[in-house]
Amino acid sequence: MSYLEYTVKSTPSGLRKILYMNWPLTLLLISVASAGFLMLYSVAGGSFSPWAEPQIKRFMAGLVVMTAVAMVPIWFWRNMAAVAYGGSLVLLVMVELFGAVGMGAQRWIDLGFMRLQPSELTKITLVMVLAAYYDWLPGKKTSRPLWVLVPVLIILVPTALVLKQPDLGTAILLLSAGGALMFLAGVHWAYFAAVIAAGVGLITAVFKSRGTDWQLLKDYQFRRIDTFLDPSSDPLGAGYHITQSKIALGSGGWSGRGFMQGTQSRLNFLPEKHTDFIFTTLAEEFGFIGGISLLSLYALIIAFCVATALATRDRFSSLVTLGIAVNFFLFFAVNMSMVMGLAPVVGVPLPMVSYGGSAMLVLLVAFGLVHSAHIHRPR
Repeated sequence: MSYLEYTVKSTPSGLRKILYMNWPLTLLLISVASAGFLMLYSVAGGSFSPWAEPQIKRFMAGLVVMTAVAMVPIWFWRNMAAVAYGGSLVLLVMVELFGAVGMGAQRWIDLGFMRLQPSELTKITLVMVLAAYYDWLPGKKTSRPLWVLVPVLIILVPTALVLKQPDLGTAILLLSAGGALMFLAGVHWAYFAAVIAAGVGLITAVFKSRGTDWQLLKDYQFRRIDTFLDPSSDPLGAGYHITQSKIALGSGGWSGRGFMQGTQSRLNFLPEKHTDFIFTTLAEEFGFIGGISLLSLYALIIAFCVATALATRDRFSSLVTLGIAVNFFLFFAVNMSMVMGLAPVVGVPLPMVSYGGSAMLVLLVAFGLVHSAHIHRPR
């Protein structure tokens, strides 16, 4: 009996699938989302409108979708990985042709009842297709140049389409998540060392070229780098966001100013307080304790994903679960680094907390895959 036949025959049915769901993981997701509802209520001045109420409705709908995805056997999602990846590429092309423009970028498809951001969906379909590829590829071929080139192209195609929107933050996440999954699949470390060395060399060349005849960046691009390294050099211009964010983070102290007592957000000094910079509102109102509590919830979510990956017996389930865990980690790591001034502001939301429909729905679909791997593993 093949492994697939054994998996199909051992698949639970009916109510057993509900019982076999990873309920601690589900409760952690609900806890993080609830923290987001609380902060959206706060930044709206003690009102469920205009952000908390639609966010709650989206989360409830997302839980239904997550459960539906979880009920489907994981081998079905493996077979659909290439189709899902191809569909996400088509949607990215449609964004280029017919996409709606917002805040200077063309990233959305207007469906009438909601705006779909295909680049969010691509984060998951990329993980799926790479996991399916390495599940199909014999282990001895993993590090051979020809077979390394294929996943590199799989990663670069959607990354290039996302960069055209432009969306640097999502492009970085796609590259990072794809590279991490290749490493987890067993690609030799020498490839990654070569990429890192090339990156360091490129960065060095960029800085060395400043003021020369062969300058690699425009003057305004160098000014952006200067502002990132020293926001105080332009506190009312390019450095305004991060300067106000640091003020909010520092004013929270150990235990915070109290719920709905954050001065930076309530007096509208803090930009994008309901999306990219919502963590600073939480840190100002609940202090270090609130911030580290949210980080602990995130860490537990990743721990349960890793535990699921270790418990599964097929390569696709393990890789797709680890890929989703890596994606989730990059989400909050990049966002928190951004609002603390440790990374450039690239427009990455805080997962399950920031206001937004596409990001939340896609994350819940991703965790539906984790649940599917957990439910349908042979027992």
